[in-house]
Amino acid sequence: MMRSLYSGVAGLQNHQIRMDVIGNNIANVNTIGFKKNRVNFQDLLYQQISGAARPNEEVGGVNPKEVGLGMLVASIDTIHTQGAMQTTGVQTDVAIQGNGFFVLQKGDQRFYTRAGAFSLDRDGTLVNPANGFRVQGWNAQVINGKEILNTSGAIEDLVIPVGSKDPAKATEQVYLACNLDKRLQEIPEGATEDTIRANTWRVEEKIYDAFGIEHILRVDFAKVPGQTNQWRATVSIDPQAATPTNTAVGLNPAALGDNTFIVEFDNKGTLQRVLDNQGNESPQAGNLAINIAFDVQGATPVEGAPVRQTFALNLGTVGSVKNTITQFAEASSTKVYQQDGYSMGYLENFKIDQSGIITAVYSNGSTRTIGQLAIATFTNPNGLEKAGETNFVQSLNSGLANIGPSGIAGKGKILAGNLEMSNVDLAEQFTDMIVTQRGFQANSKTIQTSDQMLQELLTLKR
Repeated sequence: MMRSLYSGVAGLQNHQIRMDVIGNNIANVNTIGFKKNRVNFQDLLYQQISGAARPNEEVGGVNPKEVGLGMLVASIDTIHTQGAMQTTGVQTDVAIQGNGFFVLQKGDQRFYTRAGAFSLDRDGTLVNPANGFRVQGWNAQVINGKEILNTSGAIEDLVIPVGSKDPAKATEQVYLACNLDKRLQEIPEGATEDTIRANTWRVEEKIYDAFGIEHILRVDFAKVPGQTNQWRATVSIDPQAATPTNTAVGLNPAALGDNTFIVEFDNKGTLQRVLDNQGNESPQAGNLAINIAFDVQGATPVEGAPVRQTFALNLGTVGSVKNTITQFAEASSTKVYQQDGYSMGYLENFKIDQSGIITAVYSNGSTRTIGQLAIATFTNPNGLEKAGETNFVQSLNSGLANIGPSGIAGKGKILAGNLEMSNVDLAEQFTDMIVTQRGFQANSKTIQTSDQMLQELLTLKR
């Protein structure tokens, strides 16, 4: 039989395989996270008719004579080029821009994927809703009241406890940055209420106790008679409350006495020092703060004494004007730019940043880090085996999974509210389809022509 028949059959079979791969690529043109495949051919065995001969004194060398026996599929490669990003606005949709795969878990089996259309199940676990595979990462651990992410530890199922409580936090720090108008007048003895009101600057802010109950912090500033750069601050908590809160102020928490202190400025209008009525004086450098204490109403007395809450009123940095109380000839301003207390809240929403860190947003306005997505990279991603459902599994030639947070060791960044589309290019696939069709057609012609030649051979006896 003619060798060309078998070469043609090999060509038909392998071009059919290439057509199968092209068809699969086109079928998945809209599959998120899909990576296209490419078929590479190589020639098969050769039958040697005569070998090569080296040159001698009489003649030169002779090349070998070999007849090929067809072709085969050398490899079917997965092309891991970046797919286009589609904005969805869904907070659980995530995509990787750059290298890496999301890590999914099914029992003891681990899968890797670029398809990030995730959602939450009834337990708040982040999963692939198509198959229930659980998304892996690191859950934050609360240590000494702070959320810690241990990305060097083992990965685990990511859980987002929607509706969970964030306990109330008592105010510990209040930051003040107002300006006191240098042009305000001193308040003389026996001054009328209108005069006192016109030359006193008031700052108010909401603060919280350990129950999450809201209180009003009021600070009234008035110039000290005979002192051009000194202001007396009078502090009160819930001044309109029926039960007095017994507000007390001092630099030394153990010696709190009354509710006033002195703020002194230099001749440039910047903060210089703070003095309390117990004779304590702050240093004339660095950040200055005054301690404030008040009775917490509704708390169970300890050893017959009311429960006291203490917090620091931060006035700013000596010699600075940024986020610091000042004295310039401009209208007085009210600005408490930060306080760290809040009432109890419920987890209402969450967001994912480019590092894959999941931040919970509570109804009380506070935020908490609750976890981080893990990303896996491989030395040879082309060596991964396909497991269906746009998943890959580790193989003997892919190398071990290098799992870590995004942006580290060559890992890509995460885009929340986006999905990575298939990297199939239809124009390329249709062109390959034409080439494959012509190759299949040409191989069929090889078989047809070889058959005609055999038919001619069989008619020689006639």
